[in-house]
Amino acid sequence: MSDDTYWTGDPYELLRAGPGFRLADQPTDATPGFRGGKTDREKALADGESVLAGLQELLFACGREGESRSVLLVLQAMDTAGKGGIVSHVIGAMNPGGVHYAGFGKPTPEELAHDFLWRVWREVPKAGQVGVFDRSHYEDVLIGRVRNLAPADEIERRYGAINAFERELTEAGTTIVKVMLHLGRDEQKKRLAARLERPDKLWKFNPADVDERLRWDGYQDAYQLMLERTSTEHAPWFVVPADHKSYARVAVQQLLTAALQRLDLRWPKPAYDVEEQKRRLAES
Repeated sequence: MSDDTYWTGDPYELLRAGPGFRLADQPTDATPGFRGGKTDREKALADGESVLAGLQELLFACGREGESRSVLLVLQAMDTAGKGGIVSHVIGAMNPGGVHYAGFGKPTPEELAHDFLWRVWREVPKAGQVGVFDRSHYEDVLIGRVRNLAPADEIERRYGAINAFERELTEAGTTIVKVMLHLGRDEQKKRLAARLERPDKLWKFNPADVDERLRWDGYQDAYQLMLERTSTEHAPWFVVPADHKSYARVAVQQLLTAALQRLDLRWPKPAYDVEEQKRRLAES
């Protein structure tokens, strides 16, 4: 459900990875459905902040009063694609009290001693929360496949385990919004080079990022398989072109806004008499 002030089509439909989707055919510098340039995208993002924040507050309030539903945003992408910018500029507009953020890095020895989903179950959003996975359980079928960290049959098992995990979450009331930020290889090179020119960005550069670039084609194949195996009716993938950061941010904002709107929540009614409390307050 998009704001037609800025959008010519619904991002939910335009960006969804349905049957027959081919990642290689998707331009990374496109802005599907959006009318206008960078300034318009930045204005749309600013205009949408209060709408998204209001919907999140409604979800949080309902969760406090017994509503079981929640929303989970899953972000996956190659390095420099803009996951951090999404967290800062989209999630940052929300009340942090109602947000649960989890970033999944290299598994610890304790985590490796369990099934790969063990650490993920511990971070799922509670009732009334918006959860954010900055990288996620999909690392185990992306890096795991590209670096040969697990046998092929184990990778295949994980696809099935992920689908079962996500179905269980949705059946319990969690709406899952899975976003792959689709970055171009040349654009990634520019962003990595820019980091090396700025002292305040050197901390974000990791020499291993260059090693991963050398596996680019392998990662693209792994992402294609991920989309084919795990873009389901209950938890579809959305592939968002990410060469333009402003587009990626406003597109994810729209996807989250639509997910919250589809919950069709209503403000909880108080257990007290409002008029009586107004009288008591006036007399106090």
